[in-house]
Amino acid sequence: MIKNKNEIEFVGLGFCSNDYICLLPEIPIDHKVQILEHLIQGGGPAATATVAAARLGMKTAFLSMVGDDDPGRRILQDLEAENIFTGSMRVRQDSTSPIAYCWIDQPTGKRSIAWTRGTLRELDPSELDMERILNAKLLHLDGHNTAAAIVAAEEARKHGVLVSLDAGTIRPGVEKIMEHTDLLFTSEYFARTWTGEQDLEKALLKLVKIGAKVTGVTMGDKGSIAIDNGKIIHCPAFRVTPVDTTGAGDVFHGAFAVKYLESADLYESMRFASAVSAVKCRKLGGRAGIPTRRQVDEFLAEHQSQG
Repeated sequence: MIKNKNEIEFVGLGFCSNDYICLLPEIPIDHKVQILEHLIQGGGPAATATVAAARLGMKTAFLSMVGDDDPGRRILQDLEAENIFTGSMRVRQDSTSPIAYCWIDQPTGKRSIAWTRGTLRELDPSELDMERILNAKLLHLDGHNTAAAIVAAEEARKHGVLVSLDAGTIRPGVEKIMEHTDLLFTSEYFARTWTGEQDLEKALLKLVKIGAKVTGVTMGDKGSIAIDNGKIIHCPAFRVTPVDTTGAGDVFHGAFAVKYLESADLYESMRFASAVSAVKCRKLGGRAGIPTRRQVDEFLAEHQSQG
């Protein structure tokens, strides 16, 4: 168990939830289907990215809040089972924790998600364990707990801590987080909506003006693109038969941050993250399939001709 603040390398700050996941022969509309497989596991963009970093060998902590209910206790237990430090988490009394219902279409691995934030009050900047953040190598954000994330990003950057942002959903205040971001990867939706450009390469050229050290867009099974020394580079996705794509983007962000901290090599970090994401998709749920470092190395060795 991690106890010393100086041990922490990767701090995640953002959304965490309990995911109730069903694998279905099809996603029904106004009719019924029998569940093929189901499970309950932790979810949330920054939380799942932090789990990925932990499985890949980093010493990690997660900052957020949960309710004093069964889902909240389950969220903490799941994180602690990954050896993620949760001592800076806030437990809100008389509050309900976030949950999500995820339906997975077996033929394609695509998913539909309905979620709720519960009744939790978001983190206030005064509740941040700033000392733990400033002693880390990297702070990873997902745009949730926005007021706290803005303060954390600004202070982290001032103290030489890399700031990574998974820009998936446009939330009020996210532009202020982006101003203090070093590693910025957005979803296709975010890139198109934020820039007004349907062409993702044109959108990327607008996003790079924000001034992050790394700027890219994740594109699901089409891979990812980023700007490298003024040029757009494309990293293809690895070809696997997906069971479930839930959490694939979250895992990409965590894995990219780990590899970039090690190498500062943009393309190799994208390729590594793509491999981790591909392996994850072979199992049901956002976290069950996240590989260890050894499993990733084996996967990359078997797929040298790809990417």
